[in-house]
Amino acid sequence: MTKFSAFKSKIPLPIRLFLGKALLFYIIWEVLYGLFIYDSVFPQQFLTTHVGDFSVLVLNHLGDMTGFSSKNTILTSSYSGEIINEFYSEIYHHDKKILNIANACNGLALMVLYIGFIVCMPSKFWRKVKYILLGLIIIDAINIIRCIGLIYLREYYHAYFDLAHHYIFKAVIYATTFLLWYIFARKITLNHETLQDR
Repeated sequence: MTKFSAFKSKIPLPIRLFLGKALLFYIIWEVLYGLFIYDSVFPQQFLTTHVGDFSVLVLNHLGDMTGFSSKNTILTSSYSGEIINEFYSEIYHHDKKILNIANACNGLALMVLYIGFIVCMPSKFWRKVKYILLGLIIIDAINIIRCIGLIYLREYYHAYFDLAHHYIFKAVIYATTFLLWYIFARKITLNHETLQDR
């Protein structure tokens, strides 16, 4: 216990505060997600529908492409004896299904991760609000662009789909999030165990 106290005292106060807030935020999110959000209409299904609808809207107005549509569906499956209902936004091209956008792909987890970082960092309230709103819009737009790219590749360049899905588009969306964090954090200084906005 003494070693732990000595180790803890070596960590600067602002970092301890950040880690404490981050842990609390994570616990609250996990409880809320497990109890209320996992298969909720809002925000889960709403966000999944939004991503599917906007992806189709953009594709139908991109160059000469037409015939894309989306439809919401719930697929029921069994896992270890437990019945699981999964909500999807199904993407069709001329009535041929080409992609399922699941709740896991709607960007919610990344949005919450982004918000958590902003909330836990010391800064003025309205600055946090501004960066949260701007960041959510950017992350949502990048995720929609990612889904558009996946739909396009699935239909026209299937050989590149897996590479883009598992690596390239994930790298782009995470890099965007880190860039937003960097822009937010660059005006916060750590000075003798106090943090302040420049």
